[in-house]
Amino acid sequence: MRPNVVARALVSLTAVAGIAVGGVAFAAPSFAAPAASVQASDVSIQAVQNFGLSSAEAKKVQNWLHTYWGYTDTIDGQLGPNSWKAFQRNLQTYWGYTGSIDGDPGVNTIKALQRLLANSWGYTGAIDGDAGSGTRAAFKNFANGI
Repeated sequence: MRPNVVARALVSLTAVAGIAVGGVAFAAPSFAAPAASVQASDVSIQAVQNFGLSSAEAKKVQNWLHTYWGYTDTIDGQLGPNSWKAFQRNLQTYWGYTGSIDGDPGVNTIKALQRLLANSWGYTGAIDGDAGSGTRAAFKNFANGI
């Protein structure tokens, strides 16, 4: 969903809930709450990308990130932006990641991950930034071996 569509939906749902719960329709003008303002930049989508790991495997990765790479969020088995920020710190330190620490597991993050996985975890494919079946299999090896 595009951010401005999400923002509009949130404003609409908030207005409907306010009318249903607070009886805003019956309030005098001097007591009515001001309209809410939500900008598209205020809404962000928190994507989770486990690249084929089960929740249990992703928890192992999060525990490793917590121990070594400053991950402080919940150990929930969902590799979201905070998990990937911690992983990017590792990839930047050891595996040639030069992008920003932004929590987005994009092409450059995956290339660095593939270099890590090729070193010790059975990845034999190209360092191409495509998290295909070989990358996913090696990532499972990593998760189950750390």
